[in-house]
Amino acid sequence: MKPGRLISPPGTYFVTFSTWERRRLFVVENYVRLFLKTVYRHRREGRFQLHAFVVMPEHVHLLITPAADVTIEHAVQLIKGGYSHALGEILGRKREIWQRGFTDHRIRDEQDLLRHKNYVHQNPVERGLVMSAEEYRYCSAFPGFKLDPWPSAAKAEFSKSA
Repeated sequence: MKPGRLISPPGTYFVTFSTWERRRLFVVENYVRLFLKTVYRHRREGRFQLHAFVVMPEHVHLLITPAADVTIEHAVQLIKGGYSHALGEILGRKREIWQRGFTDHRIRDEQDLLRHKNYVHQNPVERGLVMSAEEYRYCSAFPGFKLDPWPSAAKAEFSKSA
């Protein structure tokens, strides 16, 4: 086991991070697409599993399960750093993209997981951006996004506690 694992235990996490000074960066469609491309690239590379997401104008919520050799801290660093680098190349200059840090919550059981998934999907509805989560194009509730099933270890853990 990597020493970094002492920072965060393995599991599924609800993660939130915001743009620099909560600027409405993600009202620009190309910026959102680039962000999703970054997330899906790291997913494809096996850095984490992606279970739900929403990209709001000035913040992001994710439900992810980092790979066994990746901490939640490193997974978020890959996403934020990868996006900052890619956007910097497009803009041709360096600028602050993200607030420092992130908040995370380790999912404890199936109810907790479903509560957070619902929170992620309802975020654009609560903000009045759409009438239903399925209408918001930058949310995993929108049809067509590929998501990972919940990890089988977590499913077994959840069924034991039920």
